[in-house]
Amino acid sequence: MEARHDSVLMQEVLEALAIEPSDTVVDATLGGAGHFSSLLAALGEGGVIIGIDADPAAVERGRAAYALDRRPERPVAHLINDNFRNLGRILERLGIGQVDKMLFDLGWSGYQIASPRGFSFQSDEPLLMTYGEGGETAADIINSSTEEDLADLIFAYGEEHFSRGIARAIVAARGKERILTTDALVEAIKAGTPHWYHDRKTHPATKTFQALRIAANDEIGSLKEGLAAALAALAPGGRLAVISFHSIEDRVVKNILRDAAEAGMGSMTPKKPIAPTHAEILANRRARSAKLRVFERSAASEVQPMSSIEPLYLYA
Repeated sequence: MEARHDSVLMQEVLEALAIEPSDTVVDATLGGAGHFSSLLAALGEGGVIIGIDADPAAVERGRAAYALDRRPERPVAHLINDNFRNLGRILERLGIGQVDKMLFDLGWSGYQIASPRGFSFQSDEPLLMTYGEGGETAADIINSSTEEDLADLIFAYGEEHFSRGIARAIVAARGKERILTTDALVEAIKAGTPHWYHDRKTHPATKTFQALRIAANDEIGSLKEGLAAALAALAPGGRLAVISFHSIEDRVVKNILRDAAEAGMGSMTPKKPIAPTHAEILANRRARSAKLRVFERSAASEVQPMSSIEPLYLYA
């Protein structure tokens, strides 16, 4: 599969964050480095940009984007291979106490879809679904979980109404042979769902694959920890932008930002999420489910500075 990635809501993100040349900015999800490149271009001398991703290939794309910036007044960049759930620890190690602008793009990039890691059911691939190396894979979950746990997982993270039937079919299939590839999983999913479900516009495996990807990467736990760290580090008057792509993660984002607003930390601006334009959706089908939520820290808020130690990666 050919790798391609078009960053969504680009103009809306730039308008929402309103970056000043001397800002300290975090791109918590480098992905295809599209947003990173635009955030970088908005910064100048005195600015700092921190790019984070659990996928080493995404960090390399960030490094390549930074290398292309030949401006003498370009900002300092730190490119970090880590999960954004560790944002607080990352900033502490960099000696950065406050951040002016932050972006979390929770979508997975076209490069990840094209990588042979089992994210897509369009081709037969090893059933990994992990962003980095090591850790529990989707195959591990599929082949070791009980039928009840599988059904609960698929329903909770995929909102799949046929979760019980799918879990039953997976257990039956793995009883004959371990399920280690995307094709084998798709066949089990089809065996556990009615025939009419196979002929819809949405592929019958979509929700189950989503659920397994979320579980394999503990995406909800990471999101909660990452946003908590982001709010703690956000400077007075600073802004946090979060792009979500499905209702489960959007609910988490909305609830965390709403609770922060009710606690007097700042406000959601605007209160409702920003959606892509019709033109963007026509040009990039992946944008159709995107929602952008923005939080602005109160100017009266105070953030305790973190201790200063050596940076992980520094490009002067």
